[in-house]
Amino acid sequence: MDNLLKSETDVFSKLYTNYRLRFIRFAQTYLSDASLAEDIVMESLAYYWEHRKELKSDENIPAYLLTVIKHKCLNYLRQARLHNERDSLLSEVGLWELDFKINTLSACDPYELYSSEVQDIVNRTLKKLPSKTRRIFLMNRYENISYPEIAKRLELNQKTIEYHISKALKELRIALKDYFPSLIFFI
Repeated sequence: MDNLLKSETDVFSKLYTNYRLRFIRFAQTYLSDASLAEDIVMESLAYYWEHRKELKSDENIPAYLLTVIKHKCLNYLRQARLHNERDSLLSEVGLWELDFKINTLSACDPYELYSSEVQDIVNRTLKKLPSKTRRIFLMNRYENISYPEIAKRLELNQKTIEYHISKALKELRIALKDYFPSLIFFI
């Protein structure tokens, strides 16, 4: 048993010495990060060591290891892409929403917000909207339901929700052109 372990250890040691740097360069080509590439190679070597007894005796170990490294790199890159897409979308929406909140709050005049005249204009404008547009707008602005949640509840595409809210806002902007521009978002 000791001889078998010594033999396996010798094979692993040779493998490590002869291929580690090549494997790191391979991984770094795709990851562009030397320490990340080295981590993936080390994880792959550890994976090989843990699963070595499951391999066929005639298995091409360097090719097997390169396949493990390839899959770990692919998983990392796919995950990075998902994070980037999510972060980009959140950042874009978040910045727009933040700018919007800053602008509306800066222009906010509480006395005008409670003006009955303005409220009457808003109510009349909302009554003129198509029922689906009015419903979506009210869900978002009065019930504070997010676009994705409205889309889910009404079984519509999120772009459709955005279209209807944009349509309602346009009508309200026109109706309230003589009043505080950001008022419609607080009513």
